[in-house]
Amino acid sequence: MRRKSLKYISAFLLMFFGGFASAMAQGQAAKAPTLDSGNTAWIIMATILVMMMTIPGLALFYGGLVRRKNILSILTQCVVLTGVISVVWIAFGYSWVFDTSFTASGNPLGFIIGGFDKVFLHGITPKTLTTGNIPELVFALYQCMFAVITPALIIGAFAERIKFSGFLLFSILWSIIVYNPMAHWVWGGGWIQQMGALDFAGGTVVHVNAGISAIVMAIMLGCRRDYKATGQPLTPNNTPFVFIGTALLWLGWFGFNAGSGLAADGIAANAFLVTHTAACVAAITWMTLEWVLNGKPTAIGFCTGAVAGLVAITPAAGTSDVAGAFVIGLVTAVICYCMVAYVKPKLKYDDSLDAFGVHGIGGIIGSILTGVFATRMVTGENGAQGALYGDWHQLGVQVLVTLVTIVYSAVLTFVLFKIVDKVVGLRVNREEESVGLDISQHGEIAYGEEE
Repeated sequence: MRRKSLKYISAFLLMFFGGFASAMAQGQAAKAPTLDSGNTAWIIMATILVMMMTIPGLALFYGGLVRRKNILSILTQCVVLTGVISVVWIAFGYSWVFDTSFTASGNPLGFIIGGFDKVFLHGITPKTLTTGNIPELVFALYQCMFAVITPALIIGAFAERIKFSGFLLFSILWSIIVYNPMAHWVWGGGWIQQMGALDFAGGTVVHVNAGISAIVMAIMLGCRRDYKATGQPLTPNNTPFVFIGTALLWLGWFGFNAGSGLAADGIAANAFLVTHTAACVAAITWMTLEWVLNGKPTAIGFCTGAVAGLVAITPAAGTSDVAGAFVIGLVTAVICYCMVAYVKPKLKYDDSLDAFGVHGIGGIIGSILTGVFATRMVTGENGAQGALYGDWHQLGVQVLVTLVTIVYSAVLTFVLFKIVDKVVGLRVNREEESVGLDISQHGEIAYGEEE
C-alpha cells in the first residue's frame, strides 16, 4: 500500500513539474520576437521615400541648376551611384557598418568596421528580425538608401567639370573608406555611439561628411573656367526641375527622418512634424533675406532654404521639439545664406551647387544645436537632453563629434583625390568642359535640336 502511494505521488509530481516546465517553455516562446507588421510596412515605405530622394529628387534638383550642356551628366551620376553603391553595400558595406563580430571578438579592426560575418547578407533570412521587430532585410535596404545618397550629395560641389571615370572611382572608394567607417562609429555600435552622441538620421554621417568632402573636392579640382565669383549662380537650365526636385526631396525626407526610429510610433510622429517645421521656417527665412537684400524673392532661394532646414533638423529629429525646430530652421537659413551669398564669393571657391554651403554648414549647425535642443519631452524620462535643459556635457559631445567628422572627412577626401587623380584623372580638359559633359563624357544631349 505504501509503495502504491509513493508511486501515485511520484506520478503526480512528475505530471505537475512536467506541466510547469511545459508552461514555462510556452511562455518563453510567447516572448520571442514576432514581426511587427505596422513597423515593417512603414519602414518599407520609408525606404521607397529615401530612394526617391536620390532618383529622381536630387537628380532633378542638381540637374535643374546646372547649364543645359551638363544636365545629363548630373542625372547619370545620380542614377549610376544608386546602382553601384547599392551593390557595394549589399556585398560588404552593410556588414562593415552593422556587424558586431569584430567588436565581440576584440579584433582591433573593430574600431573601424563591424566585421565580415554579414557579407552578402550572409545568415540574414526573411525571418531574421532587428530593432522594431522588422525584418533585417528591410533594415539593410533602408540603410542602403542612406549609403547611396551621401556620396551623391558631393556631386553638387564638382558639377560641370569632373571626368566620369574619375567621379565613379572616387565615389566608390569614398563610400568604402569614408562613409562606411563613419556610419559604423555613429550607428553601428562604434565609439561615437558609445560616447552618447546624438545623430538621429545622419547629421554627421551624411551631411557633415558629404559637405566637408564637397568643399575639399571643389578647392582641389579648381573653379570652372568660366566661373565668376559674384555670389550669383550661373543661369540654371531648368528652374521648374529645381522646384520638382525640391518637392521630391522634401517628401522623401519624411522617410529619411521619421523612418530612422524604425517604428511607427510617437518618435516617428515627432520627427515627421519637426522635419516639416524646420524646412518651412528655413525656406521662409531664406526668401525673406533675398527679398530684403536683393529686392526680389526667388523660387530657387525658397527651395534652397527648404533644403537647408531639412539638412539641419536631420540629426535632431528624434530629440528636438517644435520650438527647437523653429530655432534650428531660422539659424540655419541665416548662416547658410551668408555662406552662399557672401563667404563663397569672398573666398572665391567654386562649390558649384552649394553642397558645402547648404549640406556641410547645415549639417554642422544641426549637429551642434542637437546638443542644445534635445529634450526629455521627446526622448523620455531617462533620455538625452541638451544644454538648454541643463546638460552641457551633451553639447560638448556634439561639438567634439562634429569636429572629428570634419577632420576625418577632409583628410581622407584629400588622400583619395590624390590617388584617383593619379590613376585616372579627375578634371576634364578645356575643350571637354567647353562642349559640356553630356557630349564629352556620355556622347548624348538632353534636348534634341530645334527644327
